[in-house]
Amino acid sequence: RIPVLGHSDGICHVYVDAAADPAEAVRLVVDAKTDYPAACNAMETLLLHEATVGSGLAQQVLTALRKAGVKLFSGPRAMKEGLCDTPCSDFHTEYGDLKCSVEVVQSMQEAIDHIHAFGSSHTDVIVSTDKEACEAFLSGVDAACVFANCSSRFADGFRLGLGAEVGIATGRIHARGPVGAEGLLSTKWLMTASEDAGGCATVQDYEGANPRRTYTHKALAS
Repeated sequence: RIPVLGHSDGICHVYVDAAADPAEAVRLVVDAKTDYPAACNAMETLLLHEATVGSGLAQQVLTALRKAGVKLFSGPRAMKEGLCDTPCSDFHTEYGDLKCSVEVVQSMQEAIDHIHAFGSSHTDVIVSTDKEACEAFLSGVDAACVFANCSSRFADGFRLGLGAEVGIATGRIHARGPVGAEGLLSTKWLMTASEDAGGCATVQDYEGANPRRTYTHKALAS
């Protein structure tokens, strides 16, 4: 089997956290679904923290989607809460249209588990004012693009400054996420000894208890 660089399904999720700002949540969710529904970076599943049902935010978001012409398909919990009346047949569905699945989750971790079970590792989003929750989501979700308080529609080579986009790579070899021309190229390393190295560089110059030269490595921000 040969690994390939592939543009796969775009089953993108938006998770509205208990600490989401209502106005921003409505604006972001509608943008993620309706800006260009046929695009691979459009939201296909909306996950709502159960607290948003009690606060009324879930209903606000769904009302805004309906006003925008979006047909909603309900998971078991969303159906039980009375949020939607049409059942979702498969959370693996990429609609590519003004349609989306809706489900209620008890926690952010449950949202992450749902994403890993049904997503395509394309783009997943959290909407929350809780910085710790955002950081946990960003580090916990395994996807090519993971955003906090940003529409999934930003997962685009042009928008991320890559120029013309070739596609969105959802695998791990070798480029991942939006791929521009650079992502299709292999790497060739060129090295030339500097004059102050005497025109010849050896690794022994950098080794031992008292090396003649030292590396200038800098620690990257974690």
